[in-house]
Amino acid sequence: MATLDGKVAIVTGAGPNIGSGLALGLAMHGAKVACNDISPEAAEKAVMRIREAGGEAMSIPGDVTDEDVVKDYIRQVEEQWGKIDILVNNAAILGGKNILEYPLSDFERQVRVNLTGNFLNTKHVAFSMIDRKIRGSIICTLSTAAWSGTSSVAYSTAKGGVVNFIRSCAVDLSMYGIRVNGFTPIATQPDNPELVDQWNARVAAQTVRQSRTPLGRQPTPTDYVPAVVFLASDQSLMVTGVDIKVDGGVSAMHWRWSAPDVEVNQPISVWET
Repeated sequence: MATLDGKVAIVTGAGPNIGSGLALGLAMHGAKVACNDISPEAAEKAVMRIREAGGEAMSIPGDVTDEDVVKDYIRQVEEQWGKIDILVNNAAILGGKNILEYPLSDFERQVRVNLTGNFLNTKHVAFSMIDRKIRGSIICTLSTAAWSGTSSVAYSTAKGGVVNFIRSCAVDLSMYGIRVNGFTPIATQPDNPELVDQWNARVAAQTVRQSRTPLGRQPTPTDYVPAVVFLASDQSLMVTGVDIKVDGGVSAMHWRWSAPDVEVNQPISVWET
């Protein structure tokens, strides 16, 4: 099994669903994890979740689109733990509108968070790795919206841009032994205790629905952890510039595929350590 013992990770956008789940998963595999979010409260909750599970974590709140802020929280991690081995670029603004409805200011802000945030964190974490001769791993959270159009024009545009950002950075940083990869999730059901009751209450009001994933349910953040841990670990030392899809088979579907009606997702439990 992949181990991250002795490694230090930064997870941006460590809010209560995917980001918090990835941060916890990295910690449960041995990494020390610095949790970033634009909301100090969200970052601290991710830290507390890790500590309650027996892991080691610190909070580094801040805006991923502000270069001075990014450089400052990277410095904090270096001062606390001496290095950075892993970066997970997860910060994003979800949702949005179609091109006819979206104001320019909202489009620009969403693209800055979802794409420029990847650029700034990757650039300055890469400098940190190079200075310390760390053959590290940088992982960018994509989306099925990166591979097909949606009615959220800024979200799809930015996530699509991250696809080639990953490839470009993989080539640029290869001479330093730094790997850059992505993973593709889909709409994600939570397994964070903060959110599970709300999710279960919502699905309890349904009895039957059309399955939209060939594997029959939406994944949870815990389902993403093995792929991300693999990319973060030394088991993937020759893997760079690629994407791992953890989407229940959605990307493999032909547009005419449909499943029979199935029982709605069953109530889910939280991560068991």
